[in-house]
Amino acid sequence: MFNRDRWEELFETIAKNKLRTVLTGISVASGIFILVLLLGVGQGLQNGIENQFQDDAKNRLIVYTGRTTKGYKGMNPGREIELRNKDFDFASRRYEDNIEYKSPKYRIWSSQVNYENETGNYRVEGVYGDNQFLESATMVSGRFVNTRDQKKYEKNAAIGYKVKTELFKDKEAVGKFIKVANLNFKVVGVFSDPGGDREESRVFIPLSTAQRVFNGGDTISSMTFTLPQAASFDKALKTSDYITANLEKQIKERYTVAPDDNSAVTVRNTLESAQKIYSLLNMVNIFFWIVGIMTIFAGIVGVGNIMLIIVKERTKEIGIRKALGAKPWSIVGMILHESIFVTFMAGFFGLFLGLLLLEFVAPLIDTDFISNPSVNFNIALTTVFILVLAGAIAGFFPAWKAARIKPITALRNE
Repeated sequence: MFNRDRWEELFETIAKNKLRTVLTGISVASGIFILVLLLGVGQGLQNGIENQFQDDAKNRLIVYTGRTTKGYKGMNPGREIELRNKDFDFASRRYEDNIEYKSPKYRIWSSQVNYENETGNYRVEGVYGDNQFLESATMVSGRFVNTRDQKKYEKNAAIGYKVKTELFKDKEAVGKFIKVANLNFKVVGVFSDPGGDREESRVFIPLSTAQRVFNGGDTISSMTFTLPQAASFDKALKTSDYITANLEKQIKERYTVAPDDNSAVTVRNTLESAQKIYSLLNMVNIFFWIVGIMTIFAGIVGVGNIMLIIVKERTKEIGIRKALGAKPWSIVGMILHESIFVTFMAGFFGLFLGLLLLEFVAPLIDTDFISNPSVNFNIALTTVFILVLAGAIAGFFPAWKAARIKPITALRNE
């Protein structure tokens, strides 16, 4: 029920103690303000990491090989292990039900590419058509290499946007011919990649063509698979771990490699990396929450101390009120009213400042690690109400102490 006298008394008390009220409000507002900023930065970190993972397909398995570092079953260390087409065909058949996109890769590092008088050194890679989706590449013009190119050994090429701008400048690239190691290839498409210039400095050609014209035989440099989206992260990770372990075991057995020789055969599971990063993010967010809550707690302690001072200052007044018949709970309500009001107003002021700062600053922050820092308004608002409740509790004990003072004792207080 609205009590005008109580509110007038409250504002009169605040007006008499401006500095005390302002300092108390600052301690509370700064706690909420810092918490909002910390939560915003935490969300920005998560957004930044998620954007990095969007650069490539998320649930990927990448298989590549190197030299053996251990002797095994009579075989000497130092052997070069090379994957072959049959390894890709085996994996594709064996895990067909769990594979969304797939592509082997034959890589030619730093190959010279020419168009008319322009020359550049770029990575040339023989792939399947699915590689476009494995790399999250977007076609700027034309198309990617496809199944027909693979079957017909076509000398077609999809070039990155950086390759296009360096070799063709402002000219149209699709339909023109480039020379790759002095062999003519027709440009059938130009792609962009969220990974930027490094990923766009590549030329993709059909795997069959790459193996034939670059004397690759049936060898491949690596093979990549993606798994379809699962119902939950844990289920996706379980399936991914199962395929990773089994595929690695099968390839090592095929090439007589020691089970623990990860330099010779490696199956990298990007989902495990994602889990580690998100676990780290969770720890960072927890740390931010702890720091923010401790800051708010410091403000609450300040409110409690101020309430003790208020009770001390108003002891004689409280004694007079009790002598005139004031009930204990009316005394408690009088003290709590100021505590709750100051905490509530300061909390919302801190919340408003924090959200306002994020609103203006967030669009200006767009790095690899922090993107669009923001905070869930409902969470922030809930935090303010918890703060008000904590402020009420902090003010209750001094108020209850005041309500129990005997009138004669209070009146003797100097």
